Amino acid sequence: MGFAEMRRFRRDPLGFLENLRRTSPVEVFGLPWGGWCVGDTGLALRVLSDRAFNAGKSGFFGSMLPSRSAQVDFGRAVRAFLRTHTPEYRESLAAAVLEMPSVTRWPAAGVELVYRCTADVLLHPDGSPELRQLLERNARVGALRPARMAQRARAQLLRTKLSTALNEQIRDRRSATGRTAEAEPRDLLDAVIGACPDGVADTTVAQLYVLMFRSIVGPLGYSLAWSVLLGSLHSPGSPWPWPVDWVVREALRHRPVSWMVSRPVPYPAEFGGIAFQTGDLLSVSPYLLHHDNKHWTRPGAFQPDRWIRPSEHGPFVPFSSGPFTCAGAAVAHDLVTDAATTLIENTSLRVIGGGDTRPIVTNAATPRPFTLRRTPQSPVHARPSPRKEVTS
Repeated sequence: MGFAEMRRFRRDPLGFLENLRRTSPVEVFGLPWGGWCVGDTGLALRVLSDRAFNAGKSGFFGSMLPSRSAQVDFGRAVRAFLRTHTPEYRESLAAAVLEMPSVTRWPAAGVELVYRCTADVLLHPDGSPELRQLLERNARVGALRPARMAQRARAQLLRTKLSTALNEQIRDRRSATGRTAEAEPRDLLDAVIGACPDGVADTTVAQLYVLMFRSIVGPLGYSLAWSVLLGSLHSPGSPWPWPVDWVVREALRHRPVSWMVSRPVPYPAEFGGIAFQTGDLLSVSPYLLHHDNKHWTRPGAFQPDRWIRPSEHGPFVPFSSGPFTCAGAAVAHDLVTDAATTLIENTSLRVIGGGDTRPIVTNAATPRPFTLRRTPQSPVHARPSPRKEVTS
């Protein structure tokens, strides 16, 4: 990417992407940093759901698991564990939110809140104190790839220390007597160890655990931050006039953290009139699908009430779609909604000093830092029901 293009991209990453689609004469356009992106919504949905195109292992796990079936089993095991421990997360939310200062700096506050309420699920209280401390520090600086080089270096150092501590803990747990493979996992680390096929090395188990840790804390924290930012900007200083579920859905549509889903083409094929060779990188952007004016009314506007009925919205793929849909998508949505519901309970929110809704884009689209003031309100102020089921 040239210097001028890089500046335009950094200034408004998603606007830059929309302009590439708008000016492309074909359904699939080239990306300045390499690879291709499907601009047409219909073709994008076909690519995401095509069984042949998505055959083989998911790149999300890389080569850490031996087969696609092992990847599927692993994802399901982790999802089941998280769903089982959702009540613990919900119980932790009230106390954690109560202890938050009235003025907080986001999105860091969202990541910290998610980590605090999942800390005992991620690592049992009886686990290594050193490991717990490293997890907390990694949650703050290494949940997702930082935008700045200095931050990346710090995050890499912390991840190295975390890997060393994890390897030691995994060896201890695998060699411990008195716990069998059939025992219920006490924490995410137990669940990851139990979900790995025989023969997976300790170092690989550690990598899988870190992958799950980062996939839980970062995306949930940033999705919560987007929900809080956008909901508060559109109802400043007043209780939200919409069900919380609608706000979360609209935030996931308007600013999906996973803004681009990419996969190497598995065989020579043609998409949108472009001939692809094996290994070429083809991407689909959930952001572009969520902002297609052929499928959405006023897609550039933040409108939670569009979720009042299924017919009011178009393709909604915040956690991808097809064979490689995130296994924990439904659980993730519930956890973000629970956190947002607790945050606004008898409280009004106001973003101090405006609020820039252009994201910082690296491997995820995260909110730019903003300051939030929470002001207690009388319980007599009625709020809409925080949950309302809507078919997506």
